[in-house]
Amino acid sequence: MGRVPLDPMPDWVPARRREIGARIRTARLHANLTQVQLGERIGRDHRTVHRWEYAERIPTLEDLLLLAHVLGVDLADLVR
Repeated sequence: MGRVPLDPMPDWVPARRREIGARIRTARLHANLTQVQLGERIGRDHRTVHRWEYAERIPTLEDLLLLAHVLGVDLADLVR
């Protein structure tokens, strides 16, 4: 059975997406990387990185694992 989308989405979901995006951005800046450089290192377009940082899109678990590795942070620190 497929999952049923929540409609409307609970308010805390977009808020958490923004928090995760902000953590990605903070970690990227701490690593002294541009969005272009980070995208190149994880095999994603810089526009995708931008969309994650500004909560326009949500990274997959695979993307989060790559981000954590390249940024030198624990996965939990990105999604906490």
